[in-house]
Amino acid sequence: MTLMDFKLKTGLLLVLARTSSAASLYSTYNFNPLEHMGGVAPYFEPQDPPASPSPPQGCTPVRAAYLNRHAAIYANDFDYEEYIEPFVSKLENHTSIDWSKVPALNFLAGWTAPITEAEQELLTRAGKVEATQLGATLSFRYANLKLPSRVWTSSAERTFKSAQSFVRGLETEDNTIGAVSVYESEKSGANSLTPYKSCPAYSSSAGSEQSSEFTKKFTGPITERLNALVPGFNFTSNDVYGMMELCGYESVIRGISPFCDLDLFTPDDWLGWEYSADIQYHYNVGYGNQVSGYVGLPWLNATASLLLSDKSSEDLYVSFTHRELPPMVIVAMGLFNNSAFGGSASAINDTMPLDRINYRRAWKSSHILPFLGNLAIERLNCTGSYGYDNGEYYRVLVNSAPQPLPDCEDGPGTSCSRKGFETYLQDRVDMFQGFSEKCGVDYDNSTDYLSIYTDTSLGNGTLVGKRNAHSTYNAF
Repeated sequence: MTLMDFKLKTGLLLVLARTSSAASLYSTYNFNPLEHMGGVAPYFEPQDPPASPSPPQGCTPVRAAYLNRHAAIYANDFDYEEYIEPFVSKLENHTSIDWSKVPALNFLAGWTAPITEAEQELLTRAGKVEATQLGATLSFRYANLKLPSRVWTSSAERTFKSAQSFVRGLETEDNTIGAVSVYESEKSGANSLTPYKSCPAYSSSAGSEQSSEFTKKFTGPITERLNALVPGFNFTSNDVYGMMELCGYESVIRGISPFCDLDLFTPDDWLGWEYSADIQYHYNVGYGNQVSGYVGLPWLNATASLLLSDKSSEDLYVSFTHRELPPMVIVAMGLFNNSAFGGSASAINDTMPLDRINYRRAWKSSHILPFLGNLAIERLNCTGSYGYDNGEYYRVLVNSAPQPLPDCEDGPGTSCSRKGFETYLQDRVDMFQGFSEKCGVDYDNSTDYLSIYTDTSLGNGTLVGKRNAHSTYNAF
Protein backbone atom coordinates (compact mmCIF):
# COMPACT_ATOMS: atom_id res chain seq x y z
CA MET A 1 0.00 0.00 0.00
CA THR A 2 1.42 3.36 -1.01
CA LEU A 3 1.59 6.31 1.35
CA MET A 4 -1.09 8.04 -0.74
CA ASP A 5 -3.41 5.00 -0.47
CA PHE A 6 -2.84 4.89 3.29
CA LYS A 7 -3.72 8.56 3.67
CA LEU A 8 -6.85 8.18 1.55
CA LYS A 9 -7.99 5.10 3.47
CA THR A 10 -7.29 6.70 6.84
CA GLY A 11 -9.11 9.87 5.83
CA LEU A 12 -12.15 7.88 4.65
CA LEU A 13 -12.28 5.95 7.94
CA LEU A 14 -12.18 9.23 9.90
CA VAL A 15 -15.01 10.67 7.81
CA LEU A 16 -17.09 7.49 8.26
CA ALA A 17 -16.41 7.51 11.99
CA ARG A 18 -17.53 11.11 12.31
CA THR A 19 -20.61 10.49 10.20
CA SER A 20 -21.52 7.44 12.24
CA SER A 21 -21.08 9.35 15.48
CA ALA A 22 -23.15 12.28 14.29
CA ALA A 23 -25.91 9.99 13.07
CA SER A 24 -26.07 7.84 16.21
CA LEU A 25 -29.56 7.60 17.60
CA TYR A 26 -30.10 10.06 20.50
CA SER A 27 -26.48 11.20 20.23
CA THR A 28 -27.46 14.76 21.13
CA TYR A 29 -30.31 13.97 23.52
CA ASN A 30 -30.01 15.36 27.01
CA PHE A 31 -32.57 16.04 29.70
CA ASN A 32 -32.43 18.19 32.84
CA PRO A 33 -35.28 17.54 35.30
CA LEU A 34 -34.67 20.92 36.93
CA GLU A 35 -35.98 22.61 33.79
CA HIS A 36 -39.31 20.76 34.02
CA MET A 37 -40.34 21.43 37.61
CA GLY A 38 -42.94 24.19 37.27
CA GLY A 39 -43.00 26.45 40.31
CA VAL A 40 -40.31 24.36 42.04
CA ALA A 41 -37.77 24.91 39.25
CA PRO A 42 -34.58 26.78 40.16
CA TYR A 43 -34.24 29.93 38.10
CA PHE A 44 -33.24 29.32 34.49
CA GLU A 45 -33.80 31.07 31.17
CA PRO A 46 -35.55 28.66 28.78
CA GLN A 47 -35.07 30.76 25.60
CA ASP A 48 -38.69 30.19 24.62
CA PRO A 49 -38.82 31.40 21.88
CA PRO A 50 -35.08 31.46 21.10
CA ALA A 51 -35.13 35.12 19.98
CA SER A 52 -32.17 37.16 21.23
CA PRO A 53 -32.72 39.03 24.52
CA SER A 54 -30.46 41.81 23.23
CA PRO A 55 -32.34 44.90 21.99
CA PRO A 56 -33.20 44.80 18.28
CA GLN A 57 -30.72 46.41 15.90
CA GLY A 58 -30.72 50.18 16.34
CA CYS A 59 -32.82 50.09 19.54
CA THR A 60 -31.89 51.23 23.05
CA PRO A 61 -33.96 50.69 26.23
CA VAL A 62 -34.89 54.00 27.83
CA ARG A 63 -37.26 52.67 30.50
CA ALA A 64 -38.22 49.24 31.84
CA ALA A 65 -40.43 47.57 34.43
CA TYR A 66 -39.99 44.15 36.04
CA LEU A 67 -42.37 41.95 38.00
CA ASN A 68 -40.48 39.18 39.80
CA ARG A 69 -41.47 36.13 41.77
CA HIS A 70 -39.44 35.69 44.97
CA ALA A 71 -36.26 33.62 44.79
CA ALA A 72 -35.82 29.98 45.85
CA ILE A 73 -37.24 28.92 49.23
CA TYR A 74 -36.81 25.79 51.36
CA ALA A 75 -40.37 24.65 50.61
CA ASN A 76 -43.85 25.95 50.07
CA ASP A 77 -45.92 25.14 53.19
CA PHE A 78 -48.52 23.15 51.23
CA ASP A 79 -45.89 21.11 49.41
CA TYR A 80 -44.10 20.37 52.66
CA GLU A 81 -47.18 19.38 54.63
CA GLU A 82 -48.97 17.48 51.84
CA TYR A 83 -46.12 15.62 50.17
CA ILE A 84 -42.62 16.02 51.60
CA GLU A 85 -43.11 15.65 55.36
CA PRO A 86 -45.43 12.59 55.01
CA PHE A 87 -42.86 10.88 52.76
CA VAL A 88 -39.98 11.68 55.14
CA SER A 89 -41.99 10.40 58.13
CA LYS A 90 -42.87 7.23 56.25
CA LEU A 91 -39.22 6.72 55.41
CA GLU A 92 -38.23 7.13 59.07
CA ASN A 93 -40.84 4.55 60.09
CA HIS A 94 -39.48 1.87 57.73
CA THR A 95 -36.11 1.27 59.38
CA SER A 96 -36.15 -2.44 58.52
CA ILE A 97 -35.60 -1.79 54.80
CA ASP A 98 -31.99 -2.06 53.64
CA TRP A 99 -32.01 0.76 51.09
CA SER A 100 -28.35 0.21 50.22
CA LYS A 101 -29.41 -2.85 48.24
CA VAL A 102 -32.18 -1.12 46.26
CA PRO A 103 -31.13 0.03 42.76
CA ALA A 104 -31.57 3.81 42.17
CA LEU A 105 -32.74 4.26 45.79
CA ASN A 106 -29.57 3.12 47.58
CA PHE A 107 -28.82 6.75 48.53
CA LEU A 108 -31.71 6.59 51.01
CA ALA A 109 -29.50 4.47 53.30
CA GLY A 110 -27.72 7.63 54.40
CA TRP A 111 -30.02 10.40 53.19
CA THR A 112 -31.41 13.03 55.55
CA ALA A 113 -34.21 15.46 54.80
CA PRO A 114 -33.00 18.93 53.73
CA ILE A 115 -36.03 20.73 55.16
CA THR A 116 -37.44 21.19 58.64
CA GLU A 117 -40.86 22.50 59.56
CA ALA A 118 -39.30 25.73 60.85
CA GLU A 119 -37.62 26.41 57.49
CA GLN A 120 -40.80 26.41 55.40
CA GLU A 121 -41.14 29.53 53.21
CA LEU A 122 -37.66 30.83 54.14
CA LEU A 123 -35.34 32.04 51.40
CA THR A 124 -32.40 29.72 50.70
CA ARG A 125 -28.81 30.84 50.36
CA ALA A 126 -28.95 29.94 46.67
CA GLY A 127 -32.08 32.08 46.36
CA LYS A 128 -30.33 35.10 47.84
CA VAL A 129 -27.35 34.62 45.52
CA GLU A 130 -29.58 34.28 42.43
CA ALA A 131 -31.57 37.40 43.34
CA THR A 132 -28.30 39.32 43.76
CA GLN A 133 -27.13 37.99 40.41
CA LEU A 134 -30.35 39.15 38.75
CA GLY A 135 -29.74 42.64 40.15
CA ALA A 136 -26.22 42.63 38.73
CA THR A 137 -27.53 41.34 35.39
CA LEU A 138 -29.99 44.23 35.09
CA SER A 139 -27.28 46.72 36.00
CA PHE A 140 -25.40 45.58 32.90
CA ARG A 141 -28.50 45.13 30.72
CA TYR A 142 -29.60 48.71 31.44
CA ALA A 143 -26.24 50.37 31.94
CA ASN A 144 -27.55 53.57 30.29
CA LEU A 145 -30.50 53.92 32.71
CA LYS A 146 -30.29 55.66 36.07
CA LEU A 147 -30.62 53.32 39.02
CA PRO A 148 -34.00 53.37 40.76
CA SER A 149 -34.42 55.02 44.14
CA ARG A 150 -36.89 52.31 45.19
CA VAL A 151 -38.01 48.78 44.49
CA TRP A 152 -41.43 47.53 45.61
CA THR A 153 -42.14 44.25 47.35
CA SER A 154 -45.05 42.48 48.98
CA SER A 155 -44.63 42.29 52.74
CA ALA A 156 -43.84 38.56 53.21
CA GLU A 157 -40.33 37.84 54.44
CA ARG A 158 -39.33 35.79 51.38
CA THR A 159 -40.35 38.50 48.93
CA PHE A 160 -38.80 41.31 51.00
CA LYS A 161 -35.49 39.47 51.38
CA SER A 162 -35.52 38.66 47.66
CA ALA A 163 -35.86 42.39 46.98
CA GLN A 164 -33.03 43.17 49.39
CA SER A 165 -30.71 40.66 47.72
CA PHE A 166 -31.67 42.01 44.30
CA VAL A 167 -30.82 45.57 45.37
CA ARG A 168 -27.40 44.47 46.61
CA GLY A 169 -26.59 43.29 43.11
CA LEU A 170 -28.11 46.31 41.40
CA GLU A 171 -26.77 49.26 43.39
CA THR A 172 -23.23 50.47 42.82
CA GLU A 173 -22.96 52.29 46.16
CA ASP A 174 -24.33 51.25 49.55
CA ASN A 175 -27.64 52.62 50.81
CA THR A 176 -28.91 54.22 47.62
CA ILE A 177 -32.01 52.10 46.93
CA GLY A 178 -34.91 51.54 49.32
CA ALA A 179 -37.17 48.48 49.50
CA VAL A 180 -40.80 49.60 49.80
CA SER A 181 -42.96 47.01 51.57
CA VAL A 182 -46.57 46.78 50.34
CA TYR A 183 -48.83 45.07 52.86
CA GLU A 184 -50.48 41.84 51.69
CA SER A 185 -53.99 42.91 52.62
CA GLU A 186 -57.17 40.96 51.92
CA LYS A 187 -59.12 44.20 51.51
CA SER A 188 -56.93 46.36 49.28
CA GLY A 189 -58.73 45.69 46.00
CA ALA A 190 -56.32 45.75 43.08
CA ASN A 191 -53.93 48.15 44.82
CA SER A 192 -51.23 45.75 46.01
CA LEU A 193 -48.70 43.24 44.70
CA THR A 194 -50.95 40.41 45.93
CA PRO A 195 -54.36 41.42 44.48
CA TYR A 196 -55.50 37.80 44.27
CA LYS A 197 -55.70 37.85 48.09
CA SER A 198 -58.26 40.67 47.80
CA CYS A 199 -60.34 38.75 45.25
CA PRO A 200 -63.01 36.63 46.97
CA ALA A 201 -63.71 34.78 43.71
CA TYR A 202 -60.14 33.44 43.66
CA SER A 203 -59.44 30.18 45.49
CA SER A 204 -55.91 29.00 46.22
CA SER A 205 -57.10 25.40 45.83
CA ALA A 206 -58.38 25.90 42.28
CA GLY A 207 -56.86 23.33 39.93
CA SER A 208 -56.13 20.75 42.61
CA GLU A 209 -58.89 18.40 41.49
CA GLN A 210 -57.86 18.49 37.83
CA SER A 211 -54.16 18.16 38.62
CA SER A 212 -54.79 15.23 40.98
CA GLU A 213 -56.62 13.37 38.22
CA PHE A 214 -53.60 13.47 35.92
CA THR A 215 -51.15 12.90 38.79
CA LYS A 216 -52.80 9.56 39.56
CA LYS A 217 -52.44 8.61 35.90
CA PHE A 218 -48.76 9.46 35.45
CA THR A 219 -47.65 8.10 38.85
CA GLY A 220 -49.46 4.77 38.40
CA PRO A 221 -46.67 2.97 36.50
CA ILE A 222 -44.02 4.58 38.75
CA THR A 223 -45.59 3.39 42.00
CA GLU A 224 -45.97 -0.09 40.54
CA ARG A 225 -42.29 -0.17 39.56
CA LEU A 226 -41.07 1.15 42.93
CA ASN A 227 -43.29 -1.22 44.90
CA ALA A 228 -41.83 -4.12 42.91
CA LEU A 229 -38.37 -2.90 43.91
CA VAL A 230 -39.23 -2.35 47.60
CA PRO A 231 -42.01 -4.66 48.77
CA GLY A 232 -43.50 -3.47 52.03
CA PHE A 233 -42.93 0.26 51.67
CA ASN A 234 -46.17 0.74 49.73
CA PHE A 235 -45.26 3.76 47.61
CA THR A 236 -48.28 5.97 46.89
CA SER A 237 -48.99 8.63 44.31
CA ASN A 238 -48.28 11.32 46.93
CA ASP A 239 -44.96 9.67 47.82
CA VAL A 240 -43.83 9.78 44.20
CA TYR A 241 -44.97 13.38 43.77
CA GLY A 242 -43.12 14.42 46.92
CA MET A 243 -39.94 12.58 45.92
CA MET A 244 -39.95 14.37 42.59
CA GLU A 245 -40.59 17.72 44.30
CA LEU A 246 -37.51 17.07 46.43
CA CYS A 247 -35.42 17.11 43.26
CA GLY A 248 -36.17 20.83 43.00
CA TYR A 249 -36.28 21.82 46.64
CA GLU A 250 -33.19 19.86 47.68
CA SER A 251 -31.28 21.26 44.69
CA VAL A 252 -31.88 24.87 45.76
CA ILE A 253 -30.91 23.97 49.35
CA ARG A 254 -27.93 21.67 48.89
CA GLY A 255 -27.00 22.37 45.29
CA ILE A 256 -27.75 18.82 44.14
CA SER A 257 -30.34 16.11 44.75
CA PRO A 258 -30.20 12.33 44.17
CA PHE A 259 -33.93 12.46 43.44
CA CYS A 260 -33.03 14.09 40.10
CA ASP A 261 -31.22 10.95 38.93
CA LEU A 262 -32.69 9.75 35.62
CA ASP A 263 -32.15 6.16 36.74
CA LEU A 264 -34.78 6.81 39.40
CA PHE A 265 -37.25 8.85 37.37
CA THR A 266 -37.06 8.84 33.56
CA PRO A 267 -37.52 11.88 31.30
CA ASP A 268 -41.05 10.66 30.54
CA ASP A 269 -41.75 10.56 34.29
CA TRP A 270 -40.60 14.15 34.63
CA LEU A 271 -42.69 15.30 31.69
CA GLY A 272 -45.67 13.78 33.47
CA TRP A 273 -44.83 15.67 36.66
CA GLU A 274 -44.41 18.91 34.72
CA TYR A 275 -47.75 18.48 32.98
CA SER A 276 -49.55 17.87 36.27
CA ALA A 277 -48.08 21.17 37.52
CA ASP A 278 -49.14 22.92 34.30
CA ILE A 279 -52.70 21.70 34.78
CA GLN A 280 -52.66 23.03 38.34
CA TYR A 281 -51.46 26.47 37.26
CA HIS A 282 -53.75 26.55 34.23
CA TYR A 283 -56.84 26.26 36.43
CA ASN A 284 -55.41 28.20 39.37
CA VAL A 285 -53.80 31.30 37.88
CA GLY A 286 -53.97 30.69 34.13
CA TYR A 287 -56.47 30.67 31.31
CA GLY A 288 -58.60 28.04 33.06
CA ASN A 289 -59.53 30.49 35.82
CA GLN A 290 -62.00 33.19 34.76
CA VAL A 291 -60.64 35.79 37.20
CA SER A 292 -56.96 35.51 36.19
CA GLY A 293 -56.97 38.26 33.56
CA TYR A 294 -58.98 40.59 35.78
CA VAL A 295 -56.51 40.20 38.64
CA GLY A 296 -53.50 40.61 36.33
CA LEU A 297 -54.72 43.64 34.38
CA PRO A 298 -54.14 46.35 37.06
CA TRP A 299 -50.37 45.69 37.09
CA LEU A 300 -50.22 45.71 33.29
CA ASN A 301 -52.29 48.89 33.05
CA ALA A 302 -50.36 50.78 35.74
CA THR A 303 -46.98 49.69 34.40
CA ALA A 304 -47.83 50.52 30.79
CA SER A 305 -48.96 53.99 31.89
CA LEU A 306 -45.60 54.57 33.60
CA LEU A 307 -43.70 53.45 30.51
CA LEU A 308 -45.84 55.48 28.09
CA SER A 309 -45.66 58.64 30.18
CA ASP A 310 -43.25 61.40 29.20
CA LYS A 311 -42.96 62.28 32.89
CA SER A 312 -41.60 59.52 35.07
CA SER A 313 -39.56 59.63 38.27
CA GLU A 314 -37.77 56.35 37.51
CA ASP A 315 -36.08 54.71 34.55
CA LEU A 316 -36.43 51.26 36.09
CA TYR A 317 -39.43 49.94 38.05
CA VAL A 318 -38.91 46.64 39.87
CA SER A 319 -41.39 44.69 42.04
CA PHE A 320 -41.35 41.38 43.92
CA THR A 321 -44.36 39.19 44.62
CA HIS A 322 -45.42 35.54 44.91
CA ARG A 323 -45.97 32.88 42.25
CA GLU A 324 -49.63 33.76 41.66
CA LEU A 325 -49.43 37.27 40.18
CA PRO A 326 -46.97 36.94 37.23
CA PRO A 327 -49.00 34.24 35.42
CA MET A 328 -52.20 36.24 36.00
CA VAL A 329 -50.52 39.23 34.35
CA ILE A 330 -49.44 36.92 31.54
CA VAL A 331 -53.09 35.96 31.00
CA ALA A 332 -54.07 39.63 30.94
CA MET A 333 -51.38 40.14 28.28
CA GLY A 334 -52.45 37.14 26.20
CA LEU A 335 -49.07 35.39 26.36
CA PHE A 336 -48.47 31.61 26.38
CA ASN A 337 -52.04 31.04 25.27
CA ASN A 338 -52.72 27.54 23.96
CA SER A 339 -55.51 28.85 21.75
CA ALA A 340 -56.68 32.18 20.45
CA PHE A 341 -58.38 34.03 23.29
CA GLY A 342 -62.05 34.70 22.78
CA GLY A 343 -63.36 31.14 22.78
CA SER A 344 -65.37 29.67 25.62
CA ALA A 345 -63.69 28.55 28.82
CA SER A 346 -64.41 24.94 27.93
CA ALA A 347 -62.64 25.35 24.56
CA ILE A 348 -59.56 26.76 26.31
CA ASN A 349 -59.64 23.98 28.89
CA ASP A 350 -59.79 21.40 26.09
CA THR A 351 -56.18 22.33 25.30
CA MET A 352 -55.15 20.87 28.67
CA PRO A 353 -56.65 17.33 28.63
CA LEU A 354 -56.51 15.39 31.88
CA ASP A 355 -55.94 11.94 30.35
CA ARG A 356 -52.86 12.65 28.23
CA ILE A 357 -50.10 15.24 27.81
CA ASN A 358 -50.49 18.07 25.31
CA TYR A 359 -46.84 18.22 24.31
CA ARG A 360 -47.48 21.16 21.96
CA ARG A 361 -48.96 23.44 24.62
CA ALA A 362 -47.70 26.99 25.00
CA TRP A 363 -48.58 27.07 28.70
CA LYS A 364 -45.53 25.63 30.50
CA SER A 365 -45.20 26.74 34.10
CA SER A 366 -41.49 25.82 34.13
CA HIS A 367 -40.94 28.53 31.51
CA ILE A 368 -43.22 31.05 33.21
CA LEU A 369 -42.69 30.93 36.98
CA PRO A 370 -39.54 29.19 38.18
CA PHE A 371 -38.13 30.63 41.37
CA LEU A 372 -37.22 34.27 40.62
CA GLY A 373 -39.22 34.11 37.38
CA ASN A 374 -39.55 37.59 35.91
CA LEU A 375 -41.73 39.48 33.45
CA ALA A 376 -40.45 42.70 31.89
CA ILE A 377 -41.82 45.43 29.65
CA GLU A 378 -39.27 47.71 27.93
CA ARG A 379 -39.66 51.05 26.24
CA LEU A 380 -37.19 51.32 23.37
CA ASN A 381 -35.94 54.20 21.27
CA CYS A 382 -35.02 52.91 17.82
CA THR A 383 -32.98 54.72 15.19
CA GLY A 384 -31.60 53.16 12.05
CA SER A 385 -33.49 49.88 12.37
CA TYR A 386 -33.64 48.86 8.73
CA GLY A 387 -37.18 48.58 7.46
CA TYR A 388 -38.72 50.46 10.40
CA ASP A 389 -39.38 54.11 11.15
CA ASN A 390 -37.30 55.81 13.81
CA GLY A 391 -39.24 56.19 17.03
CA GLU A 392 -40.63 54.60 20.17
CA TYR A 393 -41.27 50.86 20.48
CA TYR A 394 -42.25 48.43 23.25
CA ARG A 395 -41.04 44.91 23.98
CA VAL A 396 -41.85 42.17 26.51
CA LEU A 397 -39.43 39.66 28.05
CA VAL A 398 -40.26 36.62 30.18
CA ASN A 399 -37.19 35.20 31.91
CA SER A 400 -35.11 37.10 29.33
CA ALA A 401 -36.93 35.54 26.35
CA PRO A 402 -38.61 38.15 24.08
CA GLN A 403 -42.35 37.51 23.70
CA PRO A 404 -44.38 38.86 20.76
CA LEU A 405 -47.60 40.51 21.91
CA PRO A 406 -50.88 39.42 20.27
CA ASP A 407 -51.68 41.65 17.27
CA CYS A 408 -48.83 43.99 18.22
CA GLU A 409 -45.78 43.06 16.18
CA ASP A 410 -45.11 46.03 13.91
CA GLY A 411 -41.63 46.84 15.26
CA PRO A 412 -38.08 45.48 15.09
CA GLY A 413 -37.68 41.99 16.54
CA THR A 414 -40.65 41.18 18.75
CA SER A 415 -41.40 44.83 19.55
CA CYS A 416 -44.37 46.95 18.54
CA SER A 417 -44.80 50.66 17.89
CA ARG A 418 -46.17 53.09 20.44
CA LYS A 419 -49.41 53.36 18.51
CA GLY A 420 -49.66 49.58 18.24
CA PHE A 421 -48.92 49.19 21.95
CA GLU A 422 -51.57 51.75 22.93
CA THR A 423 -54.15 49.94 20.79
CA TYR A 424 -53.10 46.58 22.23
CA LEU A 425 -53.35 47.93 25.78
CA GLN A 426 -56.84 49.32 25.21
CA ASP A 427 -57.94 45.96 23.82
CA ARG A 428 -56.70 44.22 26.99
CA VAL A 429 -58.39 46.82 29.22
CA ASP A 430 -61.66 46.34 27.36
CA MET A 431 -61.31 42.60 27.84
CA PHE A 432 -60.42 42.52 31.55
CA GLN A 433 -61.44 45.74 33.28
CA GLY A 434 -63.65 45.45 36.36
CA PHE A 435 -61.57 43.78 39.10
CA SER A 436 -64.03 44.45 41.95
CA GLU A 437 -67.09 43.25 40.04
CA LYS A 438 -65.48 40.10 38.62
CA CYS A 439 -63.95 39.22 41.98
CA GLY A 440 -67.26 39.68 43.80
CA VAL A 441 -65.67 42.06 46.30
CA ASP A 442 -67.65 42.09 49.54
CA TYR A 443 -65.74 44.78 51.45
CA ASP A 444 -65.77 48.59 51.32
CA ASN A 445 -63.28 50.92 49.58
CA SER A 446 -62.15 48.48 46.93
CA THR A 447 -60.37 49.78 43.83
CA ASP A 448 -59.77 48.46 40.33
CA TYR A 449 -56.47 50.29 39.96
CA LEU A 450 -52.88 49.85 41.11
CA SER A 451 -51.34 53.11 42.34
CA ILE A 452 -48.45 52.03 44.59
CA TYR A 453 -45.83 53.33 42.15
CA THR A 454 -47.08 56.91 42.46
CA ASP A 455 -48.33 56.78 46.07
CA THR A 456 -46.06 59.10 48.08
CA SER A 457 -47.55 57.89 51.37
CA LEU A 458 -45.61 54.63 51.02
CA GLY A 459 -42.35 56.55 51.41
CA ASN A 460 -39.00 55.51 50.02
CA GLY A 461 -38.77 52.33 52.05
CA THR A 462 -35.89 50.69 53.86
CA LEU A 463 -32.35 51.29 52.67
CA VAL A 464 -30.69 47.99 51.89
CA GLY A 465 -26.93 48.37 51.85
CA LYS A 466 -24.63 45.47 51.01
CA ARG A 467 -25.23 43.36 54.10
CA ASN A 468 -27.61 44.89 56.60
CA ALA A 469 -30.76 46.95 56.30
CA HIS A 470 -31.00 49.15 59.40
CA SER A 471 -31.83 52.58 58.06
CA THR A 472 -35.32 53.70 57.08
CA TYR A 473 -36.04 56.95 55.29
CA ASN A 474 -39.41 58.32 54.30
CA ALA A 475 -38.76 61.86 53.13
CA PHE A 476 -38.69 62.68 49.43
